[in-house]
Amino acid sequence: MDNFQMNLEKYAELVIKVGVNLHKGQDLMIESPIESLELTRLIVKKAYEAGANFVQVHWQDDVITRSRFEHAHDEALDYYPEWYTNMLERFVENGGALLNIKVPDPDLYAGIDASMISRASKAMAKARAKYQQYVRTSKFSWCLIKAPTVAWASKVYADLPEEQRIDAMWEAIFRINRVYEDDPVAAWRVHMDQLKRVRSVLNGKQYEALQYRAAGTDLRVELPEGHIWLGGDTENASGIRFVANMPTEEVFTMPKRTGVNGTVSSTKPLNVNGALVDRFSFKFEDGKVVDYQAEVGYEHLARLLDMDEGARYLGEVALVPFDSPISNLDRIFYNTGIDENASCHLALGSCYPINLQDGVSFSSEELKARGGNASLIHVDFMIGTADLEIDGVLGDGTIEPIFRRGNWAIAF
Repeated sequence: MDNFQMNLEKYAELVIKVGVNLHKGQDLMIESPIESLELTRLIVKKAYEAGANFVQVHWQDDVITRSRFEHAHDEALDYYPEWYTNMLERFVENGGALLNIKVPDPDLYAGIDASMISRASKAMAKARAKYQQYVRTSKFSWCLIKAPTVAWASKVYADLPEEQRIDAMWEAIFRINRVYEDDPVAAWRVHMDQLKRVRSVLNGKQYEALQYRAAGTDLRVELPEGHIWLGGDTENASGIRFVANMPTEEVFTMPKRTGVNGTVSSTKPLNVNGALVDRFSFKFEDGKVVDYQAEVGYEHLARLLDMDEGARYLGEVALVPFDSPISNLDRIFYNTGIDENASCHLALGSCYPINLQDGVSFSSEELKARGGNASLIHVDFMIGTADLEIDGVLGDGTIEPIFRRGNWAIAF
């Protein structure tokens, strides 16, 4: 077995044992691009070896996905099949786990009218609202992972000869997922313990607000009473711990819906439903985006903010040091699942109820009353830089440094 095959086996085992943490007797659903056939076959093998009852693979293809916008009749864009959402809901309710190899082409919808993409996205979000609530409350184990595709690798490694791009992408994926360690599963457990220490310190602080300063950013974000910092692995409703995103370097919590004021500028491109938005900024007043700019993809950003009333409010605040494994690769991946773990970030849209004490048991009205936001969307955007400064404001008004020069200023 050559080194690549050995590492691919280790990666497949890692996502089963750590990512979804599959237990004997569970069903597993895998959503995979057709270009990831070899990896998907290995994951299925590892799943059955771990005791899976049944593994279902849903194949995806960007050409087919784009074809809908090029050839379907206009009314079809406002449709999303109820039978599919029913299947997803039953799958979760029966204790299944989901693994998604999420690697869309960053330029998938180039030339497609933004309104078409927005309509289809809104129809899907409405239809899948109950399922997304299961996701955001960690009712079940789910994990997003990455694997190279030609389109994605060509975007990220455009500076390399075409024949080297896939190999370069695999090298990056193995590296940022600790696959090169002798025992990646053990290495991830050490990593989870470190993130647990970070979130423990932050939870002990119970800051009333965070204050951000950097070029183009001067922002104050209030945090609700009883907020909870999470990061690394999460416990589902059955008590099984899983990792929702591999790789992961963040700790995150819930901002107060009406407590965000100031301006913030993006530091990395954002892939919004297959369309790139770049060099954008927001102005917040009492939590709401009241003004925004974008040098690239302005119309797509506008459509995103108009998705519903909650789309203009924040649902997540996340901290990632600039000196971290992904950031140190010094490369933009045009994939939020990776780029957000190289940079401090915020998220427009729905909060995660698990970020608030007893939040999972609250109705949407109760959650909103306690500072949470509800929306059809949850879209992370990156704001981290090498000069970012963040202060924490304690209940007595004391101000403490949290980040200086883009990195942690407190000990863990």
